Amino acid sequence: MRAIGIILAGGHSNRMRELAQKRAISAMPIAGSYRSIDFALSNMSNSHIQKVAVLTQYNARSLNEHLSSSKWWDFGRKQGGLYVFTPIETSENSNWYRGTADAIYQNLEFLKMSHEPYVVIASGDCVYKLDYNKLLEYHIDKKSDITVVVKEMPEGENVDRYGVLKMNEENRIEEFEEKPIVAKSNIVSCGIYVIRRRLLIELIEKANEEGRYDFVADILIRYKNMKRIFGFKLESYWRNIASVEDYYETNMDFLKKDVRNYFFREYPDVYSKVDDLPPAKYNVGAKVKNSLVSSGSIINGTVENSLIFKNVFVGNNCVVKNSIILNDVYIGDNTYLENCIVESRDTIRANSNYVGEGEIKILIEQNDRYSI
Repeated sequence: MRAIGIILAGGHSNRMRELAQKRAISAMPIAGSYRSIDFALSNMSNSHIQKVAVLTQYNARSLNEHLSSSKWWDFGRKQGGLYVFTPIETSENSNWYRGTADAIYQNLEFLKMSHEPYVVIASGDCVYKLDYNKLLEYHIDKKSDITVVVKEMPEGENVDRYGVLKMNEENRIEEFEEKPIVAKSNIVSCGIYVIRRRLLIELIEKANEEGRYDFVADILIRYKNMKRIFGFKLESYWRNIASVEDYYETNMDFLKKDVRNYFFREYPDVYSKVDDLPPAKYNVGAKVKNSLVSSGSIINGTVENSLIFKNVFVGNNCVVKNSIILNDVYIGDNTYLENCIVESRDTIRANSNYVGEGEIKILIEQNDRYSI
């Protein structure tokens, strides 16, 4: 493909509450075996983009560990590859990334040393499938300066956490407002863009000279009347992880058969780092209904409408309902969990009872599992 990829994976959200204390949003576990960034990386790989940069910053240890080998997404090649860029101190600059545009500016050499004419920019915190080749074809056909992937949200859904826009009959963007107090449209930006490489370098350098650091506010919104900016409508599944509620609902969507089939059974595939773990084990007395149970887990109790991630132990007489249990969790005997998210590597003591009422309850227990 005639494009290089940039994945913006350095941000975090206070609306993720305690879940953001351990990892970047792009490293959040999804659907039992994946991380959020896997979807953008898989789209890049399936679209034959061979050179991809991931820009990380906030709480990036878990994310960097996940990206330690590029072979899982087929980027381990002689030409191109997967590059992970973190903020570095130089003789000219000692700042952390001050925004998405500044993150690209601090790694501008990556763009200047490349030869591909186009750049695909994607966010690392969205769950979707997209052939970027179709996006690029649309971009070229429209003679667009910048193309933004957009999604029409259902009527009545709260869209104030997104960039909201309006388009004319030709899909040219006429209005663009980031996180409006009152939304004038239900069409939102998916955080995916196509732009010519040389134009991107020019706009990023100009923004930096003027002390502007945000790609959306200081490039898309600022130039919407000066540049030809078009919207590409995404008709298939797309979700953004911006809050605990979004994260919970996105995972729960994978309990729906059509969503599971779309991501797990339909081409192209979604790739992730693979752990060498045995299959899930269901002991005598285990009852599992409408749930995803990942490899390495051992189930002794009852699991309903829940996602059990890798290496989870569910004790005897336990009941887990409408909950998400992240990796390497030990749940003691006679425990009841409902409407909860249990953080990874936690130990829930035996005879515990946790129910999320009104909002999703996040459990972070710092117990030594071998002392109970």
